[in-house]
Amino acid sequence: MLVYATRRGVNGFTLDPSIGEFCLSHPDIKCPPSGKIYSVNHGNFFQYDGGVRKYITACQNKTKESGGPYTQRYIGSMVADVHRNLIKGGIFMYPGTVDKPKGKLRLLYECNPFAFIVEAAGGKATDGKQSILDIQPTELHQRTPFFVGSKDMMAELEECMGS
Repeated sequence: MLVYATRRGVNGFTLDPSIGEFCLSHPDIKCPPSGKIYSVNHGNFFQYDGGVRKYITACQNKTKESGGPYTQRYIGSMVADVHRNLIKGGIFMYPGTVDKPKGKLRLLYECNPFAFIVEAAGGKATDGKQSILDIQPTELHQRTPFFVGSKDMMAELEECMGS
């Protein structure tokens, strides 16, 4: 599947092998305002900032009454995780850690493209403090923490982080 975004919207095209062309299969993709999936490498839980840990704990404690239960799904591929959350609703988190406070993902060629796609579909993307698309790059391979997904889930994350 090929996902193409402009400022006017997001569309998905699926390869039809019988004709060798990509055909519009997902017109006008909209990121649901909320979801029940959170994607994060839980193995680094104790390396994350307190606000991130607070949000992950809140996700784990969701009940039917509070909009849950949530499911943790982390494939280890940002492309797959963000695509699923874009279609179904959810949040993808790749926070900084104690060892790597600036995170691992690169701003210019990993975070910015996904931030543009998700925001064009109605979602949100931040580094935990500001919009990813508002960050002025200072170096080619600049790294940043990255949080992207459904607006309501992002708002709850920001509340936990105190942003």
